[in-house]
Formats: sequence, structure tokens, C-alpha cells
Amino acid sequence: MFQDDQQFWFETLRNLGLAVYGGSDVGEVVATASQVTSGDYDGWHDAWLSTAKRLEADAHASHPVSARDGLLRASTYYRAAEFFLHGDPRDPRIDHAYQRGVACFRDAIAHLPGITPVEIPYEDAKLHGYFYRAAGEGPKPTLVMHNGFNCAAEELHFFGAVSGQERGYHVLTFDGPGQPAAIHRDGLVFRPDCENVVGPVLDFLAQHARTCPASSRPRSAWSRPPTRLGR
Repeated sequence: MFQDDQQFWFETLRNLGLAVYGGSDVGEVVATASQVTSGDYDGWHDAWLSTAKRLEADAHASHPVSARDGLLRASTYYRAAEFFLHGDPRDPRIDHAYQRGVACFRDAIAHLPGITPVEIPYEDAKLHGYFYRAAGEGPKPTLVMHNGFNCAAEELHFFGAVSGQERGYHVLTFDGPGQPAAIHRDGLVFRPDCENVVGPVLDFLAQHARTCPASSRPRSAWSRPPTRLGR
């Protein structure tokens, strides 16, 4: 697919890769991508948005397990929809798709054990992410995961967070300045001295991770304030 458009093919492969941990379905990805013409960024947005909206609507009328699985995939497709729109940051389609994607993800993880949205104090703002608590008692090794320019904390769920949790690791994911939640919520931009971002994250983890209850999970979506670790 997209033999004359490396960007579209790369992003199609990226979405296919999320299927291993339930972030996409191969048939849905192929069917959606087949509707897009190379180089048509509006068409890319429309096709992925349509798939995401359909899955979200179906999820609300489904068995809880099917709803959870459908919402996880919808979160990926909403994120894909806005991926190529960032040439104009004022495009309202960006924020709409981003917010719907986060809402679907948070509704989905309400049905998964030990995953808590967190707010990490950072200068005069907060960084947003998720804490994955491994099953069992006693100390656990902990992974801290963050992303690059075009990967959200929600996508890290499929890129190592839930697999780490399953293998006995606590995992903390977050969006730093310049990354999706920080840009969308607080307008925080990239900075070159990353130690001044990761440092507060590690301080937060050291202070609060042990007190995060495994049963503390969000019950609703975007509009619900995330639970803070230790509160």
C-alpha cells in the first residue's frame, strides 16, 4: 500500500504494529487505509476519523469486554486521524480528534486492573501520564517511559507499558513538554535540557509510587480529573 507515499505507508505500518496489544486490528487498518489516496491529508483524516467514530459508537452498545477492546482501537484511530494536520496548529480537527482519543483510552482502561492516570508536578504546570501497578505485593522494578514528538502517552500502553506490567514491572508513562498532553492542555513546548523534565518525574515516582492503590482507576473519560498517586 502507498508505494508512492512513504509517510502514509510508515504510519499505516505503525498502526498495524499496535495490533499485538490490542491497539488496532489488521483488517480495520487495511480497510481504512485502502480508502485513502496518497498525499491526500484531508482524506487520511476523514478515513481514520470515520473508523474511530464507528468503533466508539459500537463500543457504547457492546458487552463490557468488547467495549473495552473497541475503545482501545478507537483511541489509536483518533490519534491517526490528526497525525498529518499539524502544519496548521490552529486546525480544530486536531484538538477534537486528540480529545476523543484520550477519552476512549481512559474509558477503556477503567476496565483494566492497576492503571491510574496521574498528574506530575512540573514547574507551574503538570505533566500527564499513567501509572501501571504490577500485580502482587512487595517492591517491584519500575520502568519510566516517555515518547518523542509524535507519540502520546496513550500509545505507550501498546508499546511496552502493559507488557511491562504483565511481566511484573511497575510502569510510569508521561508526556513531557512539546508532547501531546503538554501541548494540548498547557501549551508547553520542547526544551533541550531534558534532565529538568525527567528529574521531577523521578522525584514524583520516588515520593508517591508506593502509595498508589492498585484499585484506583478512572471511572469515566476526558472530563474526569485524573487521580493523583497517593491521594
